[in-house]
Amino acid sequence: MASAAARRLHLCGFQVIMTELARPLCIRRQVSFAEAVFDGWKRVDEVVAVLANTPEQVEGVLQSRRIPVLIDLEGIAANRWRPDLIVDARMLKQPDNTRITEARVVIGLGPGFSAGVDCHAVVETNRGHDLGRVIYRGSAETDSGVPAPVSGQASSRVIRSPTTGSFKAVRAIGDSVAAGEPVGCIAGIPVAAGITGVVRGLIHDGVEIRQGGKVGDIDPRGDSSYCFKISDKANAIAGGVVEASIYLSREMGLLQWK
Repeated sequence: MASAAARRLHLCGFQVIMTELARPLCIRRQVSFAEAVFDGWKRVDEVVAVLANTPEQVEGVLQSRRIPVLIDLEGIAANRWRPDLIVDARMLKQPDNTRITEARVVIGLGPGFSAGVDCHAVVETNRGHDLGRVIYRGSAETDSGVPAPVSGQASSRVIRSPTTGSFKAVRAIGDSVAAGEPVGCIAGIPVAAGITGVVRGLIHDGVEIRQGGKVGDIDPRGDSSYCFKISDKANAIAGGVVEASIYLSREMGLLQWK
């Protein structure tokens, strides 16, 4: 969802800097700019992100009209560049350290944010009639803890770690698997698909994951092309981010109304 929002903002003319963990935990890696941390660059729907190792490299990537991805564990990016707009797309689903004073416009995705308190707007991330809706006063729906159903499958389509340790894949994103077949292992313990379908998401090899953490996602629809496209949900949320970004930027005097 962060990558979908970054891509849409980039195409709309915003200069976007993405910050990441040193070992990203993303699952839908084929549509995530976080893969640039591992591979140096990543293309998602014709937009390219490049890993930047220094602030100077960030500036160079911006000048090349690509998206820089900066490993930023201490949150130094906001202090250095003083952005007009911050989008918190960490999807922590609970209140954390985001502050409404961090930028002229602060937008939060999903549960854990309250518009007017810790951000200026919240974008709804829960599937349903309000998916992608921008909330300018109040909060998103609370986290149910249950993934949205796909073809009738909800929790069963998510693969979770049986223990704490480093993940090693034996299948790839886009592969077809049957229920019970292993997709990888952690500390020598097989990690199996709970349902039959296509491996839509899988955590990167070598990433440390806690017990119960999400390591994969099986799509029961069986269409491998979906693994390589931004989802309808992510696109709806990205649309909400663009709406909030433009509307609030105009309200704050950062963009001129015409």
